[in-house]
Amino acid sequence: MKVTILSFSFKRGLPKDATGNGGGFVFDCRAMPNPFWDENLRGYTGRDKPVCDFFARFPGSVEPFLEATETLVRQSIEQYKRDGRDHLQVAFGCTGGQHRSVYFAERMAERLSGIDGVEIEVVHVAMQCLRWEEINDSQ
Repeated sequence: MKVTILSFSFKRGLPKDATGNGGGFVFDCRAMPNPFWDENLRGYTGRDKPVCDFFARFPGSVEPFLEATETLVRQSIEQYKRDGRDHLQVAFGCTGGQHRSVYFAERMAERLSGIDGVEIEVVHVAMQCLRWEEINDSQ
């Protein structure tokens, strides 16, 4: 079974489900602390250490969110495996798709890694869009 974990920007809309299964989970990270408001962190993403360190300062909100989402996703993975389904999509969205959604997608991938019979794929949709725009703008 494959679990695709996406990060995305709500400003750009919900991510499509390429499998035709109709999607899966969409978790809204906009209630989490926002590194964007720290000007020193704006150039980083949720994969970078300074942003990870930022989130480590808020265990009272970050950990409960991760624990709750992980519980839901693990329950679905087990049921999907029993039902013989082959794909689950889990999406984390924030405003710009650079900090919060990326951070939580990466943390979820870490938490789910090692589940027997499950392949994890992580896709950062907004970061790919931003890179595409940078390439096209430079031409």
